[in-house]
Parts: sequence; structure tokens; C-alpha cells
Amino acid sequence: MFPFPHPHQLHVSLVIFVPVVCAIHMAPAAAVAGVGSEEGAPALLRLLQRVQSEALRALGPRDFDPKFYVDLPLAADASAVGAALSSLTRPALSREVMEAFISRYFAPAGSDLVAADPLDFEDEPRGFLPKVENAEARAWALEVHALWKDLARRVAPDVVARPDRHTILPLPGRVVVPGSRFREVYYWDSYWVVRGLLVSKMYDTAKDITLNLVYFAEKYGFVLNGARSYYTNRSQPPLLSSMVLDIYMATGDMVFLKRAFPSLLKEYSFWMSDIHNVAIMDNHGRVHNLSRYQAMWNKPRPESATIDEEFASKLTSTAAKEKFYHQVASTAESGWDFSSRWMRDSTDMTTLATSHIIPVDLNTFILKMEQDIAFFAELIGENTVSESFSEASNARYNAIESVLWNSDMEQWLDYWLPTDGNGQGVYQWKSNSQNRNIFASNFIPLWLNAHHSGLGRFVDEAKSARVMRSLQASGLLHPAGIATSLSNTGQQWDFPNGWAPLQHLIAEGLLSCGSAEARELAEDISTRWVRTNYVAYKATGAMHEKYDVEACGKSGGGGEYKPQTGFGWSNGVVLSFLEEFGWPQDKEIGSS
Repeated sequence: MFPFPHPHQLHVSLVIFVPVVCAIHMAPAAAVAGVGSEEGAPALLRLLQRVQSEALRALGPRDFDPKFYVDLPLAADASAVGAALSSLTRPALSREVMEAFISRYFAPAGSDLVAADPLDFEDEPRGFLPKVENAEARAWALEVHALWKDLARRVAPDVVARPDRHTILPLPGRVVVPGSRFREVYYWDSYWVVRGLLVSKMYDTAKDITLNLVYFAEKYGFVLNGARSYYTNRSQPPLLSSMVLDIYMATGDMVFLKRAFPSLLKEYSFWMSDIHNVAIMDNHGRVHNLSRYQAMWNKPRPESATIDEEFASKLTSTAAKEKFYHQVASTAESGWDFSSRWMRDSTDMTTLATSHIIPVDLNTFILKMEQDIAFFAELIGENTVSESFSEASNARYNAIESVLWNSDMEQWLDYWLPTDGNGQGVYQWKSNSQNRNIFASNFIPLWLNAHHSGLGRFVDEAKSARVMRSLQASGLLHPAGIATSLSNTGQQWDFPNGWAPLQHLIAEGLLSCGSAEARELAEDISTRWVRTNYVAYKATGAMHEKYDVEACGKSGGGGEYKPQTGFGWSNGVVLSFLEEFGWPQDKEIGSS
């Protein structure tokens, strides 16, 4: 088992092929030493977890959402709330007593953010979706566009005035939240929100969202999972450089790019630190450096503490429970929480082993970050930095191809590290350590074809064609989109769920593969996904977090919380697909 890392261990350990980067603009990773130490945050979270636990006891497990309780703003000082909680009648704590306690001592959930109409919103922006000719499709697209107003917020003044009463973190700019129970900003969700905002010509809002994440990198040394004090122990898939690139390409705003650039270097140092970096020696004796997810946490997640504790109750030792909690938090860092992808036994959550896995998608995103930084550095005249990051991206390309590529399957596969070692030194590559189960993530590197920053296509046309055929034969393609996996485990990042980011990453990659056949498949994936979103919207009046790919118009399920609506990244992907492919006048928008 990898030893649980203390934040002070996050010293910079950039791999040897980028020696110059450390000396130029690179903020020391010691900036993350304060992770999880927001003043008053630990005490507030302990109190709210007590409330969460007592609420479960009083209300029962049916439809119980533990996150609700750690998101509640206090309406009185913590000492008064704690005393009142201690005085509640035991052991027969009734629903009525608990509900009265919540009503008296807490402000409504979500009141720490207030509505904020985006100043750059227009009902129908000039140049909006010019290729959408079908009147029905266009009317719906405008309704999706209008949802940005419903999801736009700003942090309430009381959060700054009384931070000891809130788990939400203050942010400098306006925000767009995903929706429903997700009342705060999330890192990787924001990428597809930004993509949608750019389609909606809401450039200032897109910049605000991105600069909020830049603020996190400046303050914590990395971009947090989300804007809550309980998310300061982990990140999420690193897409900040992609947001910066897309906004720059849409606006040409060099001031914005220069403002964000130092934070991209700081984030890069976080992902290159000892706790994330893994060295693998291939069969030719070459050592490659790749990255893994690994949270800085070994306790129950506050937002899901009662769930984590229930799973851990089957474990007999404190050490075993801490290892499990560490894996749960590391899985949450992946964004795929939860999936059979991370489990030794897909029926047993306590077999999560995420920090022992080198993920295909994470290394795709980091290679993209390296390419982006090389491009930005050249634009602003930092030629030495640009050259170093170009070398870094080339080295990671070779690492991905040597360690993760499987020529028999024509896919990139996650690589499993031994779970019985101490995580030190250089691992010897073994072919049987590749996870041969099929996941949508096995095809994510195609996305690098779409965003190569002028540095050349990641996958050549011939190889792209083989990967495309592998996708077509994989069993992942269904009537309503790409399934996340082939295993129906009841976890939300497994079959039959499809997720907007995965459709977009794969379709955008196919679009840039260079062949008419690949473009046709990309458009087919887009059409299936747009239709299922449309049909579900017409049936329910809402955009959904995820969808069941087996049936058009059916929302997804599974996982540790009820299905959610809103929904930031679903809106962004639909708008992006409609901008790219359009919708002809004679093409039916409903399910055929």
C-alpha cells in the first residue's frame, strides 16, 4: 500500500526531461502545505458530520443524502449549534425533533450562493448555432442556452463575513454550478460548462469560471475538486489548461492568458509531485514517468461520511479502514466515483485500488496540459519553457504508447501497479498488469488529435482507423450513446450509463482522425446523444446529469445519490455538438 501522504510531501519532483521548468515561474509545491487547514474548517466539519450522523439516525436511510447536512450554513455560532445538538433527546431521536433543530440552527441549503444574472447573456446571441436549421431543434437549443441564467451564482456576502459558518469557499468571480445537489463549483465539470458558454458567446462568464479555478491554484497549489472546505484534500481531472486554451482561441485575450499562465505551471508541479508520479521500466530498459490519482486523505469523506463508514464497518482494523478511506477519496479525485474500473472485485467497494492504477485518461489530460503550456509559453516569449514542455509532452507520449497501449485490442488500457508493495522505486512493466476490461476511457487519447496546439496529431490516420474499428466492435456503442463500461454493477460510472464528457471527448477525437468514416461515426455519436437529451428534456422539463444509453430519452441511475438535473456539462456538450455538426432542416430531432 502506498503510504498515506502528508501535504508536506508534495515537494516538486519534475521528471528529468524538464529540468528548466522548476526555475521559471514555478511556485513551490509547499504552497499546498495548508491543504485542509482553512481556519475553523475542521471544527465546523466535525460539527456538521455529527449533525449528519444524528439526522441519519432520526430520519432513516431512505432517500437520505449526507451531503445536504455538510452543506448547510450555520444560522448561529458553532458553539451554540453544538450545544443544542448535544441536548437532543436520545436514543429515540424523532424526525420532528431533528427537522425542528435543522430549521432553527441552519440557513437553507444553497443560501451561501445567490442568483447572479450573467451580464453577457443574450436571449439569442449573434452567430448562435448557425448550422442548426431545424426550427424544433433550434427552439430547444435556445432553451438549453437559457439554462445558464438558472445555474449562474455568486458567493453570498456572509460567506466572506462569517467563514466559520460555511463550508462553501469564497470565490472572486461569478460561478455556474452543475445543478440540484451540486450547489458549488466543480473542477472538471467546469470544462464542459466553459465549452457551452463559448457556444453561447458568454466569454466573460467563461473567463470568470476559469479565473475562479486559477484562484484555487494560486491559493492551494492545485485546483480543488470543488468549492467546499471538505474538497481541499484532492483535485479532479486536470483540464484548466484546456479551458484557458479554448477561451484564448475564441477571444485572443492575451491578458487573460498571461494571468492564468503561472497557475498552470503551479498545477503542473502538483501533478508531477512524488505522490502522483510513477516510474515504469519497459521491456527495452527505458524508464517512463506517468501519473496516478492519489488524494491527501484517509478518513471518511465529510460529504458522504455515513456511506463510507457503512462500507468500512466490515473492515476489522483501523489501518484497513484508513486505507479504504484513502482509496475512496482517490477515486473521487478521478471524477469516476464510482466504477468497476477501480475495483479488484466489482461487487465489493472495499476493494477500491485507485491509487495503484495508472489511468489512461489522466495521462491524456496531463499530456494535453504539457502541450498547452508549451504553446502558451511560446506565445508569451518564454521559449525555454516552451521547449521543455514540448520535451515533456513527447516523453509522456512515449510513456503512454509504451505502458498503456495494447496492440492486440487496439486500445489504451489502464495499468495496475502491485497493491502489496510500498510504492517506491521503479516498477517493471508486465503485460498482464494492463486492465483488459473495456471502458470508454480506453479511447480517450483520440481526443488529443483534436487539440494538438500545432504540435502534430497524437494518433496517425492509420492507427486512428484501427482504434475506431476497435471502438465499433467494443460493445460500448448503444442506441443513445457510448456506455461507460460493459459491466452493470449498479455503480454510476458503469453500464448502462453514458456521460456527456465521455461522448464529447471521444466524438471530438474521432472528428479529427482525418477520415470521412471517422467523422461520420463522430456525427452519429453526436446525433444519438443530442436526441436522448432532447427526448428526456421534453418528457421531464430538465437536462440530466447522465443518461441510460440503452433507450433514447431515459436518464441514468445507480451510485450513491439520486439522479440529478440541471445540468452544467450536459448543457455544454449538447451546445458543442450542435455547433459542430448542426441539425439540418429535414433531420428529425426526436427519437426515430
